[in-house]
Parts: sequence; structure tokens; C-alpha cells
Amino acid sequence: MATATFGAGCFWGVEEAFGRLPGVTSTAVGYMGGTLDHPTYRDVCSNSTGHAEVVQVEYDPDRIRFEDLLSAFWNLHDPTTLNRQGPDVGTQYRSAVFYHDEAQRLAAEAMKQRLHAEAVFGRPIVTQIVPAATFWMAEEYHQKYVQKHGGGSCHI
Repeated sequence: MATATFGAGCFWGVEEAFGRLPGVTSTAVGYMGGTLDHPTYRDVCSNSTGHAEVVQVEYDPDRIRFEDLLSAFWNLHDPTTLNRQGPDVGTQYRSAVFYHDEAQRLAAEAMKQRLHAEAVFGRPIVTQIVPAATFWMAEEYHQKYVQKHGGGSCHI
């Protein structure tokens, strides 16, 4: 199994979308990229910890490629809005690929560059591509939120 971590705005809908991909074996929502150990949702929403809401994806690379996960990521949100997805505003909603190895970094950079060159989104892509840091699991009530509560999701 391999791990990928993405920040694409509100993590509820992003987790649901990744969880439906064949080859994804598990997902969890949490926080990454900040300065506070063991942050809570309240801490992260204060916009003072530097964490992003993220989805950590465990996947079988024999069944789905990292590039396929990247394609899903780019299509799940607007990577041209800085610290915002729809009505959600703050650094915790930033677009980010947290890479776990050099191959992931190279793949993410190459795809970002290609999408930018092809003007796929019509505006510059602001997605961060940064090393993965400690993944802090979000509170249990956030895990599989869409599955537990039904309804729509908060991503585009």
C-alpha cells in the first residue's frame, strides 16, 4: 500500500470522492502543515495554526496510480483560489499536495505545470506542493462524515 495526502478545501466531500475510487483502500480526514501538535478542529479553524484540512488516502499502486489520484484531486476543487473553496475561506482550505516521496513530488509538479501550460483552469494554479508532515487525525465525528450524515458535500 502507498499513502497520498491532499488538501482541497472542506475535507468531508473530498474524502467521499477519493473513497469511491477503485484501488483506494482507506481514507481519513485530518490536519497537516501547521505548527501546533495535536490540533483540534477549533484550533485549525482559528486560522492561526497553519494547518490545512486534508484527506489521507491509502491506495494500492497496483490498482490505481498516483497520477490518477492527482487527476481526481485537480477535478475535485478549484486550484486557482488562494485559501478558499466556495464559501469556505481561510488557510485551512488551501489547495495542497503533501508529497510522501520524490516520485510523488515530481508527478505533482509535472501535472501542475502541464495543466497550467494548457490553461485548463483559465487562471494561475496556486496549489502548494510541499513535503508531507505529521498527519493529525481529525475528530471522529469528521471521519466519513458524508457517509454518516448523507446529503451533499461541500466541494465543487
